[in-house]
Amino acid sequence: MKTLIMEPDFGKIEADVLVIGVREHPENTEGWEGVVRSFSPRLPEWIKSGDIKTEFKKIVKMPAIEERGYKRVFFIGLGLQKELTEDRLRQSFAAIGRELAAVKAVSVAIWTAPFTNDNLKCEDVVFAASEGIGLGLYKFEGYRTDSNERDVALETLSFLSEADEDELKAAFEVGKVHAFAVNEARNLVNMPSNILTATKMAAYAREVAEKYDFEIEILGKKEMEELGMGAILAVNKGSVEEPKLIVMKYAATEKWEDVVGLVGKGITYDTGGYSLKPKDGMVGMKGDMGGAAAVLGAMTIIGELRPAKNVIAVIASTDNMVSGEAFKPDDVITSLSGKTIEVLNTDAEGRLVLADAVTYAKQAGADCLIDVATLTGGVIVALGMDKTGALTNDEGFFEEFMQASMETGEFVWRLPLTESDKKRLRKSDVADLNNSPGRDGHMIFGGGFVGEFAGDTPWIHLDIAGTSDASAAHDLGPKGATGVMVRTLATLVERMADTDIEG
Repeated sequence: MKTLIMEPDFGKIEADVLVIGVREHPENTEGWEGVVRSFSPRLPEWIKSGDIKTEFKKIVKMPAIEERGYKRVFFIGLGLQKELTEDRLRQSFAAIGRELAAVKAVSVAIWTAPFTNDNLKCEDVVFAASEGIGLGLYKFEGYRTDSNERDVALETLSFLSEADEDELKAAFEVGKVHAFAVNEARNLVNMPSNILTATKMAAYAREVAEKYDFEIEILGKKEMEELGMGAILAVNKGSVEEPKLIVMKYAATEKWEDVVGLVGKGITYDTGGYSLKPKDGMVGMKGDMGGAAAVLGAMTIIGELRPAKNVIAVIASTDNMVSGEAFKPDDVITSLSGKTIEVLNTDAEGRLVLADAVTYAKQAGADCLIDVATLTGGVIVALGMDKTGALTNDEGFFEEFMQASMETGEFVWRLPLTESDKKRLRKSDVADLNNSPGRDGHMIFGGGFVGEFAGDTPWIHLDIAGTSDASAAHDLGPKGATGVMVRTLATLVERMADTDIEG
């Protein structure tokens, strides 16, 4: 998809669809008079009669009212001017994206002025449009063989604006990169586990690394055995698929220092092992690698935008199966860190692979860590399906992360991790830790277990079990994988890089 920056003249537009934002009290909106004069003096009348809606995200479609260079017009309600934010813009444009897909639009023109206010400049509108429309257009193609639909993609997104062309094009490119990376993560999560194995995920990661000139290392079972990665190896014991530890390094400076570690859970399918899930609980477990997808998506953005911050990505990938070789409750395993673990629940496997991945990231030089995982049903019980749960051991690091979260509109809620919780994790008659202290406080104990391996290193745990997948169409996309945390992780790295430069 390419962009064009044009003078705000409706007579010169060549597009399938023209997009115009409409807000309540348009007579007080800067730029609105130009819209009325250029488009139609009857526009206020249509709004007053209710034929065109000003309510947030309400879309009214109509054909061009006379011979123009555009075929149809989409009016989208923006609500009150003072309530318009970048997040609401993103949602509005994602809604537009869904409608554009429905009409198979190839070219679109957007009048930027009605979308601006005191806090939103034209470049903010262009960024939100590029990102939001890209997210809203997403569709997982799947594996159907009976579709005869014409393959149509949006080719041109034009902006009618008098702002600086270079700034608008830069904003467009960043938004497009964000949408692309999220959609790539969505594709990975939506893929069935017989197609996306640990080996295939490692191959995808290698493609990303080669594209962006990252250093990459893929550890297989033999290398894990040599290193003593007993936690991930235990989870893999029941599988015929070889495990993979995927390690990517983005070196932004000459010295490998001040490194951010992004760690993803890459369980390509989770039966629960001998702590077997019920049949309904297994449906959807192809998405238990959502944390890995988030990290890979974030690395795509980092590779495109090249922030001045060193990053290491570590993804632990395997499936969790049942066989005569599979690990069992009551087993004791030794992790890469040397800590021993009493296995009380083989369905609490994600925290085990993350334990070795976090340890590896620390050994490879990570100075701070964020792990991302579809870890527990407990986060859904606590927070619902629309909120990512978090734990941390570092207030300053978490505050920086929350600024990134607010910038991207991805809601995160922190839960407490107390000394009492840590004592329960360390309660075992035969080992240093147990992997499942009980159902109460499940999300805290799952993430807190990973924190035992982070130690004193600044660390954030993100449980995306609820937010990684949507059961119905939502603000930024269709049913299925959401690509959650891709944009926030990348934005955090960019913010940290900017902080380093300013400092």
